[in-house]
Amino acid sequence: MSNHWQELLPVDRYSVSSAGLLHDYDRKVLTLLYQPLIGPVCISLYMTLWSELEENRLWSESSLHYNLMNTMSMNLREIYDARTKLEGIGLLTVYKKKADENKQFIYEVNPPLSPEQFFTDGMLNIYLYKKVGKAQFMRLKKFFCDDRVPVGEYELVTKSFAEIFASDHLDSLYVTDESLKDLSVDQSKRLMNRKEGEELQGFEHTFDFDLLFAGIKTSLVPRRAFNLKVRDTIAKLSFLYGIDPIQMQKLVLSSLDIDNEIDLEELRKSARDWYQMEYHADMPSLIERVQPLKYISHSEEPKTKEQLYIRHLETVSPRSRLIQLSGGAEPSKSDLQILEDIMLKQNLTPGVTNVLVEYVMIKTDMKLTKAYVEKIASHWARKRVVTVAEAMELAKSEHRQYQEWADNKKTGNTRSKKAIRTESVPEWLNEVEDNESSPAAAAKVTENESLEERKRQFEEKLRKLKTGGEAAHGTD
Repeated sequence: MSNHWQELLPVDRYSVSSAGLLHDYDRKVLTLLYQPLIGPVCISLYMTLWSELEENRLWSESSLHYNLMNTMSMNLREIYDARTKLEGIGLLTVYKKKADENKQFIYEVNPPLSPEQFFTDGMLNIYLYKKVGKAQFMRLKKFFCDDRVPVGEYELVTKSFAEIFASDHLDSLYVTDESLKDLSVDQSKRLMNRKEGEELQGFEHTFDFDLLFAGIKTSLVPRRAFNLKVRDTIAKLSFLYGIDPIQMQKLVLSSLDIDNEIDLEELRKSARDWYQMEYHADMPSLIERVQPLKYISHSEEPKTKEQLYIRHLETVSPRSRLIQLSGGAEPSKSDLQILEDIMLKQNLTPGVTNVLVEYVMIKTDMKLTKAYVEKIASHWARKRVVTVAEAMELAKSEHRQYQEWADNKKTGNTRSKKAIRTESVPEWLNEVEDNESSPAAAAKVTENESLEERKRQFEEKLRKLKTGGEAAHGTD
């Protein structure tokens, strides 16, 4: 994962291009359908780039990223983070070339999917459903729908071109070399057009088709059945629902029609049913895979051991970190559900989730206890912890409190014997434990207890003096 300052500088220039004419109706699609998935900052960047195009033009003037930062009142990291999300969801195509010491970029703004494409995408519509809920999803679907015109009740009487127009074959279509040149389009130019939004790409390389084919005999499913559309759908479903090639073999076989062709609608339904049975959830969610760039602590290359450790937690997904802590073992469904809950319901960033998972597993003998995790997660959410460094500092300062929460969940009042850990324990947590058990820490606790006792004795004497004085005054 590269840092924004390695990819982009304020002095780098950019120009905005449009893949085709953008319509005003696209604003509604972007605002209502895309914004819930990628957030208002990304939509703001898209609209800002769009606004740099003159009306009915496909190119803008060159400008500095520094000007873009001032226009949006955002730093370069936030702009780069928003730009990558626009790229990933298919709304922006980026071209780069080296020019002297700086770089030049072309930001090609792509039109969004049409409402029909979006609601039948099989991926974005599912993420939107999970994000906004059923009621709002149905409201949006109704907003972008209208009743069909009942043309079936009418007779088609439209006349064709040939019925209305005739061609004068004698001289009207006589073409000279000069006119041929006039009819052709200069290769350095392009005509205005309306480009349709493209579906999400880049999923096929994430799926192991060789393993899929190894378990399916050609006598059952001929290789010609796996055309580009089918392969793309399989790869998307695998990414969407987390289906491995072995399980996908069963789903493919269950979706065959009588002609041994793969019914894509049946395949989508089978994948959705499998996900609901496997994870007891209606729809998967679209979440950040790793820590967002704007929440990465160090902009420069890490130098110390602690900085390297923090960078690791910032550049690894919570699922991958859980696998690392488990010695390479695949996490259980319940553990993955806990990760999804704290990231979506408590809105914890992936890096903070990594710190939380590691802390809890180390302190509870490598167990992810749902109630304990959620209690700490809600505390961190209220504290608005968003970076790995902040999470580590809070874990240090509240370590004693968190330990009490863990102890209270044990049966009885007796403290179980501390388990011997063989995994690599982070130094930042060792420091907390060492400090608590050191002679200096013990002396500090004793000193605090002594001060509290002296304070209590002084308050007791003051109370007796006050009581005695009031009694004497009453006698007088």
